Formats: sequence, structure tokens, C-alpha cells
Amino acid sequence: MSRQKACTLKRLFFVVGSLMLASCLVSPGAAADNLSVRFSYKLKGEYGFFFMGQAKGAYSNVGLTVKFGEGAGSQAALGGLLQGQDDLVVIPAIFAISAVQKGMPVKIIALYQPAAPAVLISHSENPVPTPKDLEGKTLATPVGETGTTYLGVFCEMNKVDCSKIKKIQIDVQSRVAQFLANRIDVIGGYSTNDLPILEERVGKKFTVLDQVKFGLAVPGMAVVASDAGLKTKKTVFKKFLTATASAIGMTRADPEGTTLALKSAWPNGPSDSIIRTQIVNTTASIPVEAGKPAGWIEEKAVNGALKLIASVEDIGVPKPSSEFYTNDLLAP
Repeated sequence: MSRQKACTLKRLFFVVGSLMLASCLVSPGAAADNLSVRFSYKLKGEYGFFFMGQAKGAYSNVGLTVKFGEGAGSQAALGGLLQGQDDLVVIPAIFAISAVQKGMPVKIIALYQPAAPAVLISHSENPVPTPKDLEGKTLATPVGETGTTYLGVFCEMNKVDCSKIKKIQIDVQSRVAQFLANRIDVIGGYSTNDLPILEERVGKKFTVLDQVKFGLAVPGMAVVASDAGLKTKKTVFKKFLTATASAIGMTRADPEGTTLALKSAWPNGPSDSIIRTQIVNTTASIPVEAGKPAGWIEEKAVNGALKLIASVEDIGVPKPSSEFYTNDLLAP
């Protein structure tokens, strides 16, 4: 064998050996670092920061390959989580708290909105700027809508006579048409989703009653894991939360970039201006507290949620707050 052929074979064996070694080293870790995350609903601007993090490498930089998927409601998302179809779900925390109270083995591992950005929307020519102005008005109350589900508590804390509000139970999809036809005075929604869509559709601004400013604190967007998942993927989940905190910071600094990042996954979504407003309003709803990472969960948020749920249904004896959440994955 010539010296040239011998050198060629030596290089070939070296390359093959290196590839085999790399395969042995990478494969197990790569499998553990794949993550499936399910939203509770279809894509919307509220989810923008996750896609900003993906576009800017926040997840890949910590060794994660994350697949985000649309959902069909919180109940379906939680069901998929327990069946092992997804590793994590992003849902309103109030639903997770209710599920845990009923015995579902899940936990909140990050709470981005201690108070969901619920608003009540009215026409400027028939405005409802304060809770007291609800008296004498007709209000749409679709089943499951955040701001109107806990109307009794909201009235009580703001000294409003709820009996003077005419409540119209209506399908959530029909309420806007009835509102625009002036058959209903007030509808509920989120400043991070419904309000920007409605205002652009009609081409005017509405009078907005910010329920959070008047004391309604319904825990909103949260990341939820199964108890089984926490036993096997705790390190991976912690990486995800660290990267997501970084993504939220990126989004605050660059809402336009976040709009583009989300649009790449949502080509048939609404206009850029709607998406950008949804994104900006979402980051405004995520508190920034010195010494606490994004997503930090306060016990009072859970206890407050249990009281809200108990105001509309029998929950029995509330479980200890430690059953509902953990901050262990957020701690440095």
C-alpha cells in the first residue's frame, strides 16, 4: 500500500471514529432536551415573546429544541399534558388552580400574569369608565369569560349593586355583533387580545374599564407541568423558564422584532398593528419586580384565585397553597 493511500485511510478512520463518538455523546442529551409546549388557544399576540425567544436563539442557546403548538382550550391542553402528548402547557393559571383543587396532578411552574388583563368595553357615547357606571347597563356574560365570571366579587369590592346590571348570557362569538348593534352596552375581553382587534375593526376607540385597576386579580398566563414531568425533566423545564425570561426581556426591548418573529409562525394572522399592540399590552401585564425573575409565583395570587373560584362553585376545603405551584425552577 502506498504512503498516500495509508494516510487517506487513516484520515477516513479518524473522521468515522469522531462521528461515532459525537453520536454517542450527543444523542442521549438531544433526546432529553426536546420540548413540546402546548398553548391553550390559537396563536395570538400574547404568545409573541415565545417566538421572539425562538427566533433570537434564547432556547437553542441553553440546549433546547422547543416545539410550540396551538390548542383548543385549557381543558384539552391539560388532558394532553397528563397523557404525555406535551411536556408543558401555557394556560390561564385560574384553570390550573381549579384543576389541582379537583385532584389533577399538575403544578404551575411560572405565572407571568398575576392578574389577567381583563377589561370591560363600552361605547364612548354610552360610557362605562368606572364600576359604578355598570348599574343600569346591559352586560354580556358568556360562559367562561374572565371579567364577567367573577362579576359578583368585582361588584362587591367596588360597592356596585349587581342586581342593577342586566346580565345577558350569550355565546362568546355573538357578543361583539350584539355590542356593535347597540343591543348590549358592555362586553368583556382582554386588553392583550380582544380590544386591539375590535378597535381596528371598527376604526374607533372605545371606553375601557380596566378591571385589574379596580381590584380584580384573576391569575392569567402561566406555564404548567405535570407532577410526573417534574420528576423526570426538572432540569429541562428550568432551562425553558430561564430562556423564556430572557425572551420576555427581548420583547420589551423590541416589540417590532417580536411582531415579525410571531408573523413567521402566523402568516394568516391579523395586521402588524394589531399584533404589535397585543404584544406591547402583554409585556405591560407581566410585572417586573427587583430580585424576582419573570414568572415568580406569590402565594397570595393562588389564595386569591381559590376565593374567586369558591365564589362561583363549591370547591370544598382548599388544599394547601404548596400543592398548586413551585418556584424551585425559577430560583437561581
